[in-house]
Amino acid sequence: MSTTRLPEGGASPLSPKVLLEARGVSKHYRDFIALTDISFDVAEGETISIVGPNGAGKSTLVNQLTGLSEPTHGTVRFKGENVSAQGPVKLARLGMARAFQLVEVFPELTVAETIGVAAVSVASRQFDGFRSFGRDRMLRDRIHEIASIFGLQNKLDVITRTLSQGEKKLLDIASAFALKPDVILLDEPTSGVSTADKHGIMDTLMAAAKQAGLKAMLLVEHDMDLVARYSTRVIALQEGRKLADLAPDAFFADPVLQRTIIGIRKVA
Repeated sequence: MSTTRLPEGGASPLSPKVLLEARGVSKHYRDFIALTDISFDVAEGETISIVGPNGAGKSTLVNQLTGLSEPTHGTVRFKGENVSAQGPVKLARLGMARAFQLVEVFPELTVAETIGVAAVSVASRQFDGFRSFGRDRMLRDRIHEIASIFGLQNKLDVITRTLSQGEKKLLDIASAFALKPDVILLDEPTSGVSTADKHGIMDTLMAAAKQAGLKAMLLVEHDMDLVARYSTRVIALQEGRKLADLAPDAFFADPVLQRTIIGIRKVA
């Protein structure tokens, strides 16, 4: 079993720089406890997969990490700053991004416009709607750069709703990369995509991460073959609690984890 590690940006492999920290993160919705006392660090060079059965708290955890929701207890720190409930725009400016499925939100936009929406959101300049895309050279170059990284350079004028499911997934990820992040969080980047296309999307994602200088990545993922192949660490959740935080080899060698995490099969 092999893993694909992101470039470490010059950090010593013995002491990689910690970028994201979750400390005692809990989330309650009145009487329902979605997360309980979750703690872990994300360091440069890591690709961490968050796994668990439906209802384990994976998406809730990502919402805490990306500032969409404030933890009931605990803190989330990014680059040393407390970012709990700061919102995705502030986090994007600090260097953390999450795919927002803009294809579903704006199905009538072109590929270029969809990437442009993300690029504009972190720009220091003001733009006059989509008319600015063609006039602003820096923005136009950025759109073409991102599209080329993800193989979408020939689709720039295509309406996003007409794209294949695999292309829509790539565009969602490309939009997050347009934010120029150091850390990116992706919630099931290959869901709804055929088995044959999943590895292609992940290979493109990992190549794009290297090309863009991405420092770390977190994935919520159900496909255990992808988890085994691309992760450097696996964090397993069950009923809102952290069940394990292990290297892939150790995770897939543990028969208790295989029985406990519903739907996870052992990968040879």
